[in-house]
Amino acid sequence: MQHGDSSPAITGHSAAEIAESVRGLIERGALAPGAALPSVRALAESLGVNRNTAVAAYRQLAQAGLVVTLGRAGTHVADRATLAQDGFAADSVLRDVGTGNPDPRLIPDMSAALTALAGRPVLYGEPVIDAGLAERARAWLGDDVASPDEMRLTVTSGAFDAVERLLAQALTRDDAVAVEDPCFLATIRTVRLAGYRPVAVPVDEEGMTPDGLRAALAEGVRAVVCTPRAQNPTGASLSARRAAELRAILAEHPYVLVIEDDHFSLLSRHPYHSIIGPEHRRWALVRSVSKFLGPDMCLAVTASDAETAERLAMRLSPGTTWVSHLLQRLALALLTDSAALDTIERAGEHYAERNRSFAERLRRHGIDTAPLDGLSLWVRLPLPARTVSERLMRRGWLARTGDDFALSRGGAASHHLRLTVHGLDDANAETLAADLAAACAQRG
Repeated sequence: MQHGDSSPAITGHSAAEIAESVRGLIERGALAPGAALPSVRALAESLGVNRNTAVAAYRQLAQAGLVVTLGRAGTHVADRATLAQDGFAADSVLRDVGTGNPDPRLIPDMSAALTALAGRPVLYGEPVIDAGLAERARAWLGDDVASPDEMRLTVTSGAFDAVERLLAQALTRDDAVAVEDPCFLATIRTVRLAGYRPVAVPVDEEGMTPDGLRAALAEGVRAVVCTPRAQNPTGASLSARRAAELRAILAEHPYVLVIEDDHFSLLSRHPYHSIIGPEHRRWALVRSVSKFLGPDMCLAVTASDAETAERLAMRLSPGTTWVSHLLQRLALALLTDSAALDTIERAGEHYAERNRSFAERLRRHGIDTAPLDGLSLWVRLPLPARTVSERLMRRGWLARTGDDFALSRGGAASHHLRLTVHGLDDANAETLAADLAAACAQRG
């Protein structure tokens, strides 16, 4: 097939042959990253094959990570560049204020808990969730779900292990899923690498917007991923009013899977408000321990309806994909230790205070920023963030621009920086605020 005057030819009569033809063109460099492929209809007509054959070919390519489906924007050759990830930038001599990391000094000391972990070995076929952790989790999550008597618990290796498994048991490739925009980096990776079609739902200071959710549901999304508190990167938390609006909208779609990732939970300074109503049939509330017990504690607890829990459990085989009971016991020991809980409470106050303090510094320098919730600040700029970021680099700072978090901006550059400032002392915080203001004011 020849599409366009200079586009390479795609050939084949079966789905496998068509997929292999496209793969070869990509490998030879004839189709570059980002290149648009013909529509399913155009491809089928040109090759004289059934439309379903073209769909199957593109699905095979998507499963191999070679193409991405962007809804109305069509199918494109995947960008093979590594997707952005949170954490420290590698090999940089600059002061990194884009990490999104918690303060290691405010992660509870695990040494005493580790020495008390001895117990009988856990063998194949035993329950995948430790009995003590299950009891603690029921108290931790039970008060925040609409039907606590009907909820089921599952343990996974962190929040996004849970989200990935939850989506996998409910969706197939090319299914649409509603995600926040701007979006948490792990969400972007999970959705894109699995071959789902992300539908962007704008976020404001109260969380997901009602109009955005309505539009996503009208596009036929089969799942919604929502952050009720400390949305990353914006820091937004759902207000009671906004949560009620979203619940009313979702009431007409009770079988759409709603996943709430309450990643900041014990650290949040905001109350928890859910978008999951009492009559909703497919739902999950995920709470991980990574933000307050440390990223290396890869553990999350999920409360969900019985059917979702059963499907999720099928993907967690005892002895192969379960979460270590030693890790579960360690999490339980810390979650029930008064000293550890005091440290977590101090950490939450520290993050909130340092964000408030830095936002006030920015306001004094003419940059209005709302200190919402979370580990970082979402700073609105008067010019493109990449320009400001480059100017900050010349002043010794490494910041993360909002471009990494954007799902749909119509080709426009982001005007936001996400700054992680809670580790700066007052002197360095003032220097950064002044440097940021200077970078914004610089001409040319």
